[in-house]
Amino acid sequence: MANMNPNQIRVAGNGRILVAPVGTDAPADITTAWGPEWANVGYTSSDGVKFGRKEKVTNVDTWQSVGPARFIYEDRDMTVKFSMLQFNSDTLPLYFGGGNVVETAAGSGIYRYDVASDPVADERALGMEFTDGDDVIYRFVVPRGQVTDTEEVELNRKGSLKLGVTFTAMALDNTTPLASWIMKDGSFS
Repeated sequence: MANMNPNQIRVAGNGRILVAPVGTDAPADITTAWGPEWANVGYTSSDGVKFGRKEKVTNVDTWQSVGPARFIYEDRDMTVKFSMLQFNSDTLPLYFGGGNVVETAAGSGIYRYDVASDPVADERALGMEFTDGDDVIYRFVVPRGQVTDTEEVELNRKGSLKLGVTFTAMALDNTTPLASWIMKDGSFS
């Protein structure tokens, strides 16, 4: 059991979120740079990133005990929620469910993004990285998932627009983890 140690308290002081096509290799360690396929979504709101984990279980009750004798796992959700502040060819399609931003005519500087009338799967890999000081680095990787919920985009003169999304992890196969943490943190030694 861990003793009380204030040096093991983590603050995600600075970080970034990246997306890539499913099947893109993520760095296997902390020192390796993210590959060119990984697009940094840029600035996110000061709310940072929120992780969610839900498991739905069914109790197996018995006549002999007032407590459950066993749990049957029915469902597992792992989510990453964040709000993007930048509008570009990576963030707009991530929010709206895929597709591409295209220039309307070569050299015009006018761009168009069409939101599809019928939803299609827009699966991606997601990477998140944060630092706490100079010596602590955490990376979190979801090999496969997709945006499953979005927040309303509020247009007003009081603040920046935010593209708020909830990214839900999906199984890649029966052997690949749903998600992985990679840490450079002396607290684990």
